[in-house]
This record gives sequence, structure tokens and C-alpha cells, in this order.
Amino acid sequence: MNAIEITSYGAPEVLQAATRPDPVPGQGELLIRVSASGINRPDVLQRLGHYPVPPGASDIPGLEVAGVVVSGDADAMAQAGLSVGQRVCALVAGGGYAELCVAPVGQCLTVPEGWTDIEAASLPETFFTVWSNVFDRGALKAGETLLIQGGTSGIGVTAIQLAKARGATVIVTAGSDEKCAACLALGADHAINYKTQDFVAVVKELTQGRGVDVVLDMVAGSYVAREVDCMAEDGRIVIIAVQGGTKAEFNAGLVLRRRLVITGSTLRPRPVAFKAQIARSLREQVWPLLASRAVKPLVHATFPAAQAASAHALMESGQHVGKIVLTW
Repeated sequence: MNAIEITSYGAPEVLQAATRPDPVPGQGELLIRVSASGINRPDVLQRLGHYPVPPGASDIPGLEVAGVVVSGDADAMAQAGLSVGQRVCALVAGGGYAELCVAPVGQCLTVPEGWTDIEAASLPETFFTVWSNVFDRGALKAGETLLIQGGTSGIGVTAIQLAKARGATVIVTAGSDEKCAACLALGADHAINYKTQDFVAVVKELTQGRGVDVVLDMVAGSYVAREVDCMAEDGRIVIIAVQGGTKAEFNAGLVLRRRLVITGSTLRPRPVAFKAQIARSLREQVWPLLASRAVKPLVHATFPAAQAASAHALMESGQHVGKIVLTW
């Protein structure tokens, strides 16, 4: 099969086309002929040497794919209601930048009716991540307020739509007035340009001093202390990336007095059973929203797989709004 591999750690140009043996599905797995592969920030970190591949996973980058089932564990597929020839999208631990990709059956979801493979390939990583962290770990409920740090990222545009669909108020930060406008167009209630405004002061003003109930934090570092300062009582800060650094100092007294929870997670190394449970929740709670187009994937750009380096360069530029997808 054709694939894109990381020839050495470094700049986007280290992503090069290669030929690899066709993967073979094992027990509980199926094989997908890939039409489109989503690009995510962890792919960039892996290319730079900052995100080790989990034991047993492919060294080929790529965490989400969409395409057609070509073979697999017949019993597992039957139990999941899947069959050869069916269009699916899947979350994988690696191997997504390739024409063929093995995926655990439990991490596969049928492509929503009317969606293209390109749109479907933009779904798994962000939807699994947002559901697990905002709604399971962060326990966001209708009527509560969510602050999203980085509203135009793939994670951000997904979190905006899902939180609004489930009855929350959404505040986002973004790095330009244009990006703020894009977030508002997606349904965010308020958007803060973090380069020209102090998000802590704005959040306090917008909430009449109450603060927000949940923060989805992709920055960490110095942001944690500022988030603690603008939390409501019993608020939850959920950290899913550390673009601002791994160390933080914050006012522990506020954590005590407001009974705050500071938590976080990373999805890639979690076991298949854990991810399969998220897939079941998405199938029940989110896929109907996609089918009705109440929630929509937002694809900023597509690139032929051979131009994976250009796709990574775009992601690192921060100029995108939504997802970047490779096509095969």
C-alpha cells in the first residue's frame, strides 16, 4: 500500500511517500480502504518527536480515517452491525496516513447519511476527544457555561457545536477578530480575542462575576492560574493539551473555596474498551445530530496525501478554521 511516513523527526518535509506491506486485521479488528485521513495536532507532535507511538500501534501517523470496510473479524463485525462494503469512519492509534488502515471494530462508526468521506474523516478524533473530556470528564450540563480556549481548532469547532446542541452557553477565545467571527457564526455566544483582550476580565463581565462552569484547555501553562480565577463554584478545568507548557502555578486557595476540579486526559494510549464506550455514546447522542445537520463537520482544507507536508505546514501556521484532511 501507499503511505506517508515520518523519515526523521523535524520539519513538515520529513513526511514522505512510502510503500508499506498491507496491514492485516486481527481479532476484533477490521480493515478499511481509506478515502480520507484527518490531520490532528498530535500528528505534528509525533513528527517532531514529542508524542511517542503507543506500544503495538503503527509508526505511520494519523489518528482518524474514513473509507470502506474490505475485511475483518466477521463475528466482531456482526455484533457491531458492520459488514464488508460499508462506509465507516474510525479512530485509530496510528496508521491513518495510508491507503489501508486497521481499526478496532469498537472504534468504528458508520458514515452519517449524506456526508462525504472527507467530512467523515474529520469527525472521529475531535468528537471522541470532546465527548470524553467536555461531557464525561467535565460533566457539562444544559444551562451551564463552557469556556473553550482555541475556538477555531478542530477540537474547538466541535466543542462549540456539541455544547450548544446540548443546551450550554459557550464562550471561546481565538487569536484574531476574524477567527472570533467564525466562532460566533458556528454558534458560540461570545468570542474573545485573546491578543487584544484579557479573557479573565471579559469572562467575569459576561457572567456577572459568577464565572464559567467548565473550561476546555488546550494551552495549560500560565493559563491555568487565569482559568482558576474565572471559575464558578464547583467548576471543572479539563486540560487536553499543553501548548503553553507543562508547569503551572495557581491560587490553591481559590480551588479550595470554590471546590474546583482540575483534571485532564490524553486519548491515544487509552484501551480499546474505553474508546469503544465513547463510540457507543457518540452513536446514541451525537450521530443523530449529524444526521439532522444540527451539528456539522467543518473542513478548512483538503490536500492530496502526497502533499502531507503542506498540510502540516498549514496546521502549524494556525491559519485554519476547522479541520485539515488528506485524500487518497
